[in-house]
Amino acid sequence: MVEHSLENSVLPAPNSPVAIRRRAWRELKDRLARYGVAFGGLSVIFAIVLIFFYLLYVVMPLFYGADIEVKTEFKGQANSAVHITLNEYNDVGLSLNMQGEARFFVAETGETMLTPKLPLVESEITSFSKGAPSTGVFGYGFANGQALVFKQDYKISYPNDKRKITPRIEYPMGEEALYIDLEGQPLDLISVQSNGEQTTIAAVTADNRLVLKSLIREQDFMDEDVFTIEEQTAEVVLPELSKNTHLAIDIDQRELYLVDSNGMISYYDIQTLSALRLVQKVNAVPAGVEVTSLEFLTGGISILVGRSDGKIDQWFPVRDKDNNYTLYNVRSFHEQSDAIVAIAPEYARKGFVALDAGGQMGIYHTTAERTLLVEPLVDSKVDHSVMAISPRANGLLSLTAGGQVKLLHIENEHPDVSWHSLWEKIWYESRDKPEYIWQSSSASNDFEPKFSLTPLTFGTLKAAFYAMAIAVPLAIFGAIYAAYFMSPGMRKIVKPTIEIMEALPTVILGFLAGLWLAPIVEGNLPGVFSIFIMTPIMIVLTAWLWTRLPRTFRERIPDGWEAAILIPVVLLVAFASLSMSSTLEALLFGNNMPEWLNNHGFGFDQRNSLVVGMVMGFAVIPTIFSITEDAIFGVPKHLTIGSLALGATPWQTLTRVVILTASPGIFSAVMIGLGRAVGETMIVLMATGNTPIMDFNIFEGFRALSANIAVEMPEAEVASSHYRVLFLAALVLFMATFFFNTVAEVVRQRLRNKYSSL
Repeated sequence: MVEHSLENSVLPAPNSPVAIRRRAWRELKDRLARYGVAFGGLSVIFAIVLIFFYLLYVVMPLFYGADIEVKTEFKGQANSAVHITLNEYNDVGLSLNMQGEARFFVAETGETMLTPKLPLVESEITSFSKGAPSTGVFGYGFANGQALVFKQDYKISYPNDKRKITPRIEYPMGEEALYIDLEGQPLDLISVQSNGEQTTIAAVTADNRLVLKSLIREQDFMDEDVFTIEEQTAEVVLPELSKNTHLAIDIDQRELYLVDSNGMISYYDIQTLSALRLVQKVNAVPAGVEVTSLEFLTGGISILVGRSDGKIDQWFPVRDKDNNYTLYNVRSFHEQSDAIVAIAPEYARKGFVALDAGGQMGIYHTTAERTLLVEPLVDSKVDHSVMAISPRANGLLSLTAGGQVKLLHIENEHPDVSWHSLWEKIWYESRDKPEYIWQSSSASNDFEPKFSLTPLTFGTLKAAFYAMAIAVPLAIFGAIYAAYFMSPGMRKIVKPTIEIMEALPTVILGFLAGLWLAPIVEGNLPGVFSIFIMTPIMIVLTAWLWTRLPRTFRERIPDGWEAAILIPVVLLVAFASLSMSSTLEALLFGNNMPEWLNNHGFGFDQRNSLVVGMVMGFAVIPTIFSITEDAIFGVPKHLTIGSLALGATPWQTLTRVVILTASPGIFSAVMIGLGRAVGETMIVLMATGNTPIMDFNIFEGFRALSANIAVEMPEAEVASSHYRVLFLAALVLFMATFFFNTVAEVVRQRLRNKYSSL
């Protein structure tokens, strides 16, 4: 039986069929494994590259310029039009002239659709005004001091599933003209604004007076009669130093701007006409330059001042510390060289279109400080022109003095994003200085989007900094002790326990941080800081006292188990610190440390960077600890034994041999932990106030890039600027991670080459 068994265990001859089959099968498995690993690696690289290019594909349209296409061009009938409009479908236009004629026409052909007869008075029309584009309100001023207010409207129906647009004229103040100047002087300039409740009319008379009338009206829904609830009037005698050229009221009917031929802007507060006051007079242009156009930017906060030298200035009032307003020239656009003859602001965005006397048309956006396009619109000089931009900002209708009409299609999806608006300080409307702000939405239709990624990037780095400040020393020192000094039995307990911490869902950690830990930290803030201060002191003191104990007592604790003595010490320090917290708060901080911090210029939020640092540090510790411990434990034993044999102490061996040899792994652990902290989402989202502010204060919250994407992506309109900027934030995170990983790999390889000879 033994001999038979030995015969069966003899290996086959090298060239036997069995050996050949075994070698072939082994080679096949080796090739499959090699190709499988190579395919897997290439697939990972391909997936990463694909993600990068997909993010780039979504982001790139943000930085495209505007593009225009002439859809049709024809000779207009109303070549003396003072104003034209274009509806949201780019198919119906309205022209108004100084003879009081209104004509609705097909935008592509100029064919007349409707010529409503306005209820004009028997007096010469001396002035015309258009309200905010979104209201569609207009006004005529007459030589007898009266004014007629009317508005355009479109009724849309769908007979036989086809869109039908029926234009009409409405009269919000009734069909009778209103007396604006009771003295009956001609109204040389007029400005009208009207909404559902209030209408304000301002006019400059021929004898150089500024007269205003404000009417608050309601409509009786039973008989549809309109009646006046309140009426206010005001009058200001203007200086006769120069001729007044432009007059404008904002859409909220609170401010009025009057421009004279010397380029002086008079800024009036008209919120209450009985308390009408001149806020400021400012010279808007240098000597020799005239104001040729004046328009409100959408929202009615900023005015756009077109100049004879081709520049366009944006002005808006800024409130100072004393609650006084001062006009500031916030930004200028000077890509056009001839006098600006027409400005058409967009309905819903902070952009506008400008035409100069040389026929050049420019498309601009104020917040982004971006010039999207400057191209010739007409081939000849232009001394008068009117333009209308559609409510969707994708169509433009222009009419020059020669009667040339052009209908253009505009491709301009993302004018509100630029490198400047993403990363630099922007002076936003109603702000007292340039700032970094992220605010992507608002309840107001006239909202100015604020897409600065700087505070989000700052918040990401702030979160990573405080998390790493807590995690790195604890994880690395703990790993060094576990790998080098701890007994094998204790290490078998400690290492798996710490590594299993990594399995905790971050959403649970964030939930506990926001709802459990944050209130505890706020209520025991002095005690929390006492823990941070007293714990290292007591650990060092305990270690010193341990060395002073009798040797016979110290030898009762097995080697490598000494760290267990620190467990009750740490728990006792934590308990004593929290117990003494209220006493410390009463003695040092007047019974309320958060309020004391607020009073001394340190803002305090319950969900702050301290809480995030503690919880994110707890989440990052297992990653750094595990990799560092493996790197140190993996140092060849002969290096340690050789160093000790040459007379080096254990600490000298640790610092000069072990740590240097393991430094590539330690550095990798720190960089991987940093990547985890930078990309963390749920803890940051749930444990902070999630406010995008730039303040390094540990007691303030922040908003990180990843948390911002998680919060706002579900609400973002697909393919909108907001949507693409969120993808840009993801691309920034992707590139930052790629950069840090590349640097980490380069440094790790250099450390490995440097200390590989040990």
